[in-house]
Parts: sequence; structure tokens; C-alpha cells
Amino acid sequence: MGDPPIGEKSNTNPPLVLYANEPYLLDLLQESNLVDADAIEDVTHKKKAQESTLEALLSQNKITDDQIAETLAQNSGMEYVDIRKMDIDPNVATQVPAETAVRFGIVPIAESGGTLVVAVTDPLDFDGLDSVRHVLSVEPEFVVGSDSAIKQRQLDFYQTELDSEQISKLDSDAIAVTETAEGEGGDAPIIKLVYQILQEAYQNRASDIHIEPLEEEMRVRYRIDGALHKVQSHPTRLLSSVVSRIKIMTGSMAISEKRLPQDGRIQAKFGSGDLDLRVSTVPTSCGESIVMRILDKSSLTIGLPQLGFFSDDQATFDELIRLPDGIILVTGPTGSGKTTTLYACLNAINKSDRKIITVEDPVEYLLSGINQVQVKEDIGMTFAAALRAILRQAPNIIMIGEIRDLETASIAINASLTGHLVFSTLHTNDAPSAVARLADIGVKKFLIASAVRSIMAQRLVRKVCPDCEAPAELTEKDIRALRLTAEQLGKASIRKGEGCRTCRMTGYKGRMGLFEIFNIIEEVRLLINGDESTSGLRKRARELGMRTLREDGVRKVLAGTTTSDEVMRVTMADSD
Repeated sequence: MGDPPIGEKSNTNPPLVLYANEPYLLDLLQESNLVDADAIEDVTHKKKAQESTLEALLSQNKITDDQIAETLAQNSGMEYVDIRKMDIDPNVATQVPAETAVRFGIVPIAESGGTLVVAVTDPLDFDGLDSVRHVLSVEPEFVVGSDSAIKQRQLDFYQTELDSEQISKLDSDAIAVTETAEGEGGDAPIIKLVYQILQEAYQNRASDIHIEPLEEEMRVRYRIDGALHKVQSHPTRLLSSVVSRIKIMTGSMAISEKRLPQDGRIQAKFGSGDLDLRVSTVPTSCGESIVMRILDKSSLTIGLPQLGFFSDDQATFDELIRLPDGIILVTGPTGSGKTTTLYACLNAINKSDRKIITVEDPVEYLLSGINQVQVKEDIGMTFAAALRAILRQAPNIIMIGEIRDLETASIAINASLTGHLVFSTLHTNDAPSAVARLADIGVKKFLIASAVRSIMAQRLVRKVCPDCEAPAELTEKDIRALRLTAEQLGKASIRKGEGCRTCRMTGYKGRMGLFEIFNIIEEVRLLINGDESTSGLRKRARELGMRTLREDGVRKVLAGTTTSDEVMRVTMADSD
């Protein structure tokens, strides 16, 4: 069923658990000096219709449900446990069906020696405890937990088994959770904070969410258009609960494991939008750091024009991806848009008469009409093993997420030389450097020259916000750095964003690519076979018409689609 949209509430406001023997419990509270007769009389006159005296004491903050739980525990001879602070194995919790747990106000919290430890709201409900014993296949050991804490953990563990009305009831009842989001009147549970973080990231087009433990705060930052923005700060005491909540949402990460990195995935729905997140946790000196990468499903249908090509480069690249065989490489650092470019290529050539297979780690999106293979190195399903298998599937086109080693490179080259078109990526700073990179991992240069058809390096720059763009002028420093001529400046349409609500006052909205296309024509093949250096290849490629990343960026500055600051930021290595 998934998680409920934020703000979804039941039309009614159901009461908290009604304790089995409220008059006796009120006497116990008075004996413990937690409330007195005057307080009880006062709330009796102020309570709402159909609200019990105990509920009125809680709603008017005369007492907390933790105090009730401690009092009940002392009276019944059971142990009181603050289960908010516990790392509970979901496999233990789900030994009790969701309906049973909600009906009797319980949640299993641990298992030891054939005994299931179960937190209960009301140890005075003897009939309820007997019913729980009858349902369980093992002998339970009962401990007492607060009503709000038990409801919160029921939300954590049973959401997928409950309907929206039950979830809404639990959510509205769990009002006494002590670890709450700031600014919400002290009564918003951790689940609200996590959903608020996810919803805000979704609304702001963030590509990543960073939840970072610092010495004096839990910092939340979003990466928007490639730049990190601090958006929230919370007390460090919330970190453990936030991390646990996110791990539970993945359904695969161990809550109790805090020493090792973990990976998982979350799928959630916000209004009419679906959110797909890849989750990574890493232990730090101050606690676990979480990064959630938001997988943008709009990239599934993106075309070559949306990547940011000028018409001449787009025409060149469109011809390349329609070749019958050979290898086409996309290079650049992490986060430069290589995978999005490969998906755009596959979308452009995905026809019913072609069989396309991809090998990815991980498979981030499911592409319609394309066979996608997930690498699983822990069971021996490496890139190379997957490639050997898919070649027996008679594909026309193969996409390899990344060429990492000689074995993978060798299979890719052999595939290209036997009539397959192969797309892949490498981590190099520019296009000509990819030749040296392949040679470094052991590929013979004559094979590189024979198999590779083109290498394209790329970077991402932020685009000027269309809602607040305005004419701008370049400084003398910018003109020198970009090596602009008077003729170029005379035809330029320099723009900048002045900052508005749409772009969060940054002046930028969205990103586009800068491209450096290095075609391996016959003359270049001879240079590669002749063991030409990378600098020699780069020099000759430029003489033959290759436009560098910096030069492509200059064109886009002059067209007013990005700024000189952006281009210089991502092409520092190309400044010469």
C-alpha cells in the first residue's frame, strides 16, 4: 500500500486507548502523587464530550502517557520500557499480525530463548493479555510501554498491512512522542519529520537529500541543480529515530546495524507524484550519515534535445548513436549526467526491430521495451559475467553501466567488433584521456582504435532561471578567462538570473550539458596505433574540429543559457 500522503487524516479524531480499569488507574495516579483530586475535578469540567477523565488529563497536559505506563508497570510487577529508544528487529515485530497488534495495543520488541518480549499498553487488561497469549505460538514476556510509543512503533512496522483509516487513526493518536519535529508544538512524531523532509525535497526538485550528524545539530541539506543548500537543522537527539525511520521505510536495512555502511531503496507517493530514492548510510564519529538520491523518472523519456546540445553537436551525436556497431563512450566525473545521456541515447534508438540489453549497477529505472540486467557481485554476477551471458541473447545494442576492468573492456570490444553497438561510460576528465584510461586497464591500443567510434566528455552546468532572467555584462576577468573576441561579444546575449521564489533566489533553475565530442576517424586511429600521447591526441583532435568543454560552455554563455561562473566552475582543467 505504501506510505500515506502527508497531511492525510481521518475525518474523526478517535480517542486514545481506553484503559481496562480507569477508576482504579486514577486512584493509582493519585497514590503516586502524579495528579490530585483538584486536578481531576478541574479537567472533568473542561473535558470534551465523550472524552474520559483520563483522556482529559492527557489532552490538558496534566499527565503524560509515559507516567501512566510507569505507574502501571510498578503496580503490575512488570518492567517499564521506553521503546522509542530501542532498535527493534522488524522480523521480530511482524511475528504478530498487524490487526492483532493494533487491536490489543501491543508490539513485540525482542526475542530470546524461545520467549517473545511484547510491549503492552495496559497490563490491567487481563482478557486482552490472555487473548494475545492464545494468538502467539510462543510464550510471551510482557513489559509495559507508553500508549503513544507503542502506536508509533505500530506505524513503523505495520503500515503496509493496514488501510489508510487505520494508519490515520494511529497517526493521530500517537501524540505524546517525545522526540518530535521542531516547530510543531512538540507533538509531531518522527514520521512527520521524515515525510516533511522528503516532501520538501520533492517540491524543490532536489536530486539528493543529505541528513548529516554534526556535533551540535542534525543538518539537512538538499542538492538542487548540483549545489547543496542547508534547509533544516534539528537537535542531534533526533538523529537515531530519523535514521531508524528511514531504514524501516526501505524494508531491507538493519536498524540495529550502526557500524557498517548500508544501502536500500524507498518508494513513496506524494500527491500525484511518485518518489523513488536510493538510500545510503555511513557511520561517522557523530552518528550515521544518510544520503538519499532521488531518482528522477523524467530522465526515462528525455530526448537528445533536452540534454543541452546545440544543433550541430546534436546532429553529430544523432548520427553516431545510429551506427551499426562499435563502442560509444561517455566520460566525466560522478554526477556529470552520464547515465542520463545513455538513457537518452537508448530512448532515441529503441525500436521494435532492435533488441537492447543493459548491464547496470544498480538498475535505477525500468526502461520500456529494454532488457535490463542487475549486477550482483556478491553472487558472481559481475559486469563481465553478465556481458558473457547477454551476448548469447543475440542483442543488437548493449549498454554497460561502466567499464571498470580489463575483462569487461575486452568483452565490450569483442562485442563491438562482431556487429554490436555498445554504449558505456568511463571516469576521465576529457574525451581524449579515455584512450589512455583504456590502455591503463590493459586494452591494446590497436583494439581501441578498431572498436571505439566516438568518445564524448560532458559536464553539467546550471541554467539561467527563465522566471527572473535579465540582461547582464561580463567582467574583464571573465572576458579574458573565456578568451572572447570583440566579434563574439558583439553578437552575444548575456543573461543572468536575478533571483526569485522559483529558483530559491539562486538565479538558476535546471541544468544542461557541456559536451566535447572526439570522433575516432581514420587519422585518429593511426595516431592511437602509433602510441600518440594524450596531449598529442587532444591537440590533433582540436585541429580537426573538436570543440572542448570550455569552448562549448562559451557558446552557451554567449547564448544566455548559462553564466560564465558556471562554465568556469566545471571546466577549470580545460582553461589552457
